[in-house]
Amino acid sequence: MSRSGASDLETMNATPPVEINTEDWRSFFLGYSDIVLVANSDEVDIDELASRFPETTLFIFFNKVYKVLSKPFTRNALLVSRSGALGANLVKSGKVSKVLQYFDKSSFLGIINLTIGDSEKFSPASAFGDVKVRHLDLTDVFAPFYPTASLPTTGFALCFWLANLQLGVTVTLAGFSSKRSERYQVLDVHDWTFEQVVLRLMYRRGKIDIIGRERTNSYAELSAHFPEYSPAEIAFTANEVLAERLVNLSSFVDKLMHVTRFLRFVERTYKRLKPKTRKERRWEAMEQK
Repeated sequence: MSRSGASDLETMNATPPVEINTEDWRSFFLGYSDIVLVANSDEVDIDELASRFPETTLFIFFNKVYKVLSKPFTRNALLVSRSGALGANLVKSGKVSKVLQYFDKSSFLGIINLTIGDSEKFSPASAFGDVKVRHLDLTDVFAPFYPTASLPTTGFALCFWLANLQLGVTVTLAGFSSKRSERYQVLDVHDWTFEQVVLRLMYRRGKIDIIGRERTNSYAELSAHFPEYSPAEIAFTANEVLAERLVNLSSFVDKLMHVTRFLRFVERTYKRLKPKTRKERRWEAMEQK
């Protein structure tokens, strides 16, 4: 698809503006009927997913796309690269060229370098090679309400922002389960419970679509089927059952911690003896300044 948004990307400066230009972003996404956010999850079958949506769909991928792509993706696509304290994660890990191999140049619209919070820093456009780059800072979007002890995940942040741009398109999530798989871990720096609550509320109000998720809430339907029980009674009872399950889970975790004491000792010893990574050496150098 030939679009004015592509040339708009080319003219962006390496140093991003302080303010989010909402109209600029709206014009960039203009012309698409659907925007699909693809998580790096075992649940994603990319061929089946692509077959569900028309040619007017924009697919957005995140960071290490080789977790879901095994060959160049030929549909309209964007890549979002999250930043850390040392710049974009793909840049500092040296994986930019590896990741870009999974996109067809004729349909690839470029990279969005995303930051959230004062500690995350942009990488210059030149650090990504000869691809089009935009910068997006969503710090002010999440500062008023996201739990302060955690950071928003990249997918959640982009979904929430897109849904509130009022683009008039369907924003769909694929693979956003927050479940740990055998291959990919769920990082503790994010508040997964909070994000799932927000996403499901948005989904049930029709602001977004989530593949594989039921739009109805079974607990909310109980009061309709059993009018003798008030919504408050159902909520209190559900919380009671959940609390009991968490207590039981905690007891199993305690047993697991006891059984794995030796393994954790070996791991700690290995980490002390292992040579420091380039990232760790750079952090130490920064702290000594």
